[in-house]
Amino acid sequence: MNTQTQPTTAAPDMKLFWACVVALSTTSFGFILRALTLPQWGSEFNLTNTQIGEIAGVGLWPFAISIVLFSLVIDKVGYKNAIIFAFICHVTSAALTLFATGYWSLYIATFIVAIGNGTVEAVINPVVATLFSKDKTKWLNILHSGWPGGLVLAGLMALMLGPETSWKIKMILILIPTIIYGVMVWSRKFPVNERVKAGVSYLDMLKEVGVGGISVVTALVIFQFGSIFGWPTIVSLIITIGIVLVFGFYVKSFGQPIFVLLIVLMIPLATTELGTDSWISDLMLPEMTALGVQAGWILVYTSSIMAVLRLFAGSIVHRISPLGLLSVSSSIACAGLLLLSVSSGVAIILAATLFALGKTFFWPTMLGIVSEQFPKGGALTINITGGVGMIAAGVIGAVILGYVQDKRIDSNLTTYDTEHHSTLHDSYATDQKESLFGKYQAINSVKLATGSAEDQSVIHSLQDGAKKDALKTVAIFPVIMLVTYLFLIFYFKSKGGYRAVVLNDNH
Repeated sequence: MNTQTQPTTAAPDMKLFWACVVALSTTSFGFILRALTLPQWGSEFNLTNTQIGEIAGVGLWPFAISIVLFSLVIDKVGYKNAIIFAFICHVTSAALTLFATGYWSLYIATFIVAIGNGTVEAVINPVVATLFSKDKTKWLNILHSGWPGGLVLAGLMALMLGPETSWKIKMILILIPTIIYGVMVWSRKFPVNERVKAGVSYLDMLKEVGVGGISVVTALVIFQFGSIFGWPTIVSLIITIGIVLVFGFYVKSFGQPIFVLLIVLMIPLATTELGTDSWISDLMLPEMTALGVQAGWILVYTSSIMAVLRLFAGSIVHRISPLGLLSVSSSIACAGLLLLSVSSGVAIILAATLFALGKTFFWPTMLGIVSEQFPKGGALTINITGGVGMIAAGVIGAVILGYVQDKRIDSNLTTYDTEHHSTLHDSYATDQKESLFGKYQAINSVKLATGSAEDQSVIHSLQDGAKKDALKTVAIFPVIMLVTYLFLIFYFKSKGGYRAVVLNDNH
């Protein structure tokens, strides 16, 4: 399997590559526009922090459904047909969001855009890996400059419209890149995936994932459905085991152990990057307000750093191994999160810069490693990696940040009442609610709006403290990543060093 490929006979289609970049930027347009409007949705529709987190989460976890399902059939369905389906999802979601009336309508519209986003990634990652089969990590990093690039462009436009502008007008902005990528891909011819070209069978592709890989994906998806529909845990467990047994009976393979480890590692990685990004505007609201700046600028600033670094990733990834790069990045990201949790004033900018530097290469470099090490997995292995990351960011990352805040506010408010002999908790706490992580009580924003100025001041102060506590909670995830990357470095060193696996016509 470590043999050389035949010489490349045609130059990569750069127009198709840049169309993929624009398509990816569309997904981040929707991401940041939701992040910037979540506080407005919370106020307008009286949503709790956990409900806001669930809406942020549903913008991520359905990604896994579409990316995995399309990866199973995309070589038959066709990459162009898949990207057209994504286009329809983006247009439909924009229309539904404009006419939203509350939690569930926002939830459904966000679910649809997540399906479209997952379809985009199901197409672009294997396409770029095939176009640049000998330099995957570099070009996947450049491709994924479209994500922070879209965050910057959409963020700038939304912030320049100002906080007084209706969120509906801001959400229309997603149609700009949607129309552009729709036009760009229409006339392009998509390449045959390197797995198909090399003659690797469909079953061999599934064996690369195996029981180990499918267990991770299935458990995340089914337990999320259980949380939504209120299934008992035992029901989710039975469904998960059933799917895994059927898949295992067919493939008769555990999968590649290192691949399974890498997709499990996507859980803390995605929580660190996307889970935090989902909340960053709201988490930084108190400090940025004190500086007289809209909180959304912090996400635009960190994203601009990421976009530039990814565009020029070639000179970086050629000087340090992918795993070495991820180890350094994990250390920097951890330091950045801890600084964000304790900084105030102008120091916030320094902390945000450090965090941006740390998270820049996480996602595309992980995709590059998977594609380089498991090319027999074709579209499935690279897309399952992204799918697990997205569902983890939605199920765990975005929701846990909201849950941590609600629980901390609940606890601090009870403590405050005890110390000051007050009844703020009884007056302003919601009825007990339940999320994936357990039961909680949140602040009823409608009741708080009618409370006294003194009560509002106390509760707002407790809320601000809870936001920083949430960042401290996330900082544990890059530590887990660092330990795992160091293990992988030593593992590959024992095997003679990290090398990309290249397919030829005989596999």
